[in-house]
Amino acid sequence: MEILIYTRRVCGVAIASGDSPTMCGERVRCQSQGSRSSELQGGVDVTKVRDFVGPYRLTRLIRAGHSSMIWEAVKEKTGERFALKMLKTEVARDREELGYLKHELEVAKNLHHPNLIRVYELDTQVATPYLVLELFSALNLKQVLREGPDPIAHLADKIINQASHGLHYLHEKRWVHCDVKPDNFLVDDDGNVKVIDFAIAQRPKRSLLSFFGVKQQVKGTRSYMSPEQIRGETPDARSDVYSFACVVFELLTGRPPYTGSSPTELLERHLRSSVPSAIVYNHNVSRECADYVKKMMNKKREARPKSMWEVLQAFREFQIFNKRPQAPKLKLSEMQLGPVTDADALKQLPQRGEGQPTAEED
Repeated sequence: MEILIYTRRVCGVAIASGDSPTMCGERVRCQSQGSRSSELQGGVDVTKVRDFVGPYRLTRLIRAGHSSMIWEAVKEKTGERFALKMLKTEVARDREELGYLKHELEVAKNLHHPNLIRVYELDTQVATPYLVLELFSALNLKQVLREGPDPIAHLADKIINQASHGLHYLHEKRWVHCDVKPDNFLVDDDGNVKVIDFAIAQRPKRSLLSFFGVKQQVKGTRSYMSPEQIRGETPDARSDVYSFACVVFELLTGRPPYTGSSPTELLERHLRSSVPSAIVYNHNVSRECADYVKKMMNKKREARPKSMWEVLQAFREFQIFNKRPQAPKLKLSEMQLGPVTDADALKQLPQRGEGQPTAEED
């Protein structure tokens, strides 16, 4: 079996006042207007970024990734604040990268749900094409989990509830997210959730090529991909259920369900290894919760819950923890967290017979 991993930029809209802007894990100094730093790190020279892009005034660099940057911006005429996902100069006319922006707009333009980030418009007529998104001041779940599950355990039930609502709505609109992972859930101090990044979302419908045995190009993040995604099969809502189970497992234990010494080994574990129990890593997780997460991660999609609505209802019927966690003294926004880079999705998985680089599990 030949396995090909589709690699692309990863730049989740982690809108956080305390979040250090990064470019693939390297810090980029970004100061306020009138006192811009001339530092060049990670390939971003902030002195060369114009103050205005179209009608938007750039106020703060939030994050920078492989091919795009996320800026906080103000629309001059109205004073409204947005997040701009801008392509970097070197890929500004790259058809593939432009295609991601166009696809994300196509997926999200008619989505109206409190647990999904809003996507408003796309401008490709400027030197650096950009997507206009809702600004949501929050860390992403991956950043919080760098400190382990304890700082956010008291919000686990609310996070699971709201994330399930958002994904269920997306599925009802006949889209499969295909990249459900902690990085793509923004969580504020009160546990309110926004699902982000619809760039590789797909329709849950088999294409004509699939009837002739032609496999799809594999897209996703290795630590959270369902077995059927890895095999290049058409994903459906149950594929997101599997990936969400991996996210819940990490939310409860502070670690993903599978790790591997190489990218291939990590994927093989998703395909063949027995499903671990969250109780092994956190004894406070209830038996009912641990067993249900294992059900969500069944290798056969037919044996998983049929929908996120079913998942939502199930989590209302049992306690997640044996003893309810207490809220820490620090709020999430007060935590001193370093940048998070999803190196897992930035590395290419070798085809069989090629070299085996070290896998990143995040």
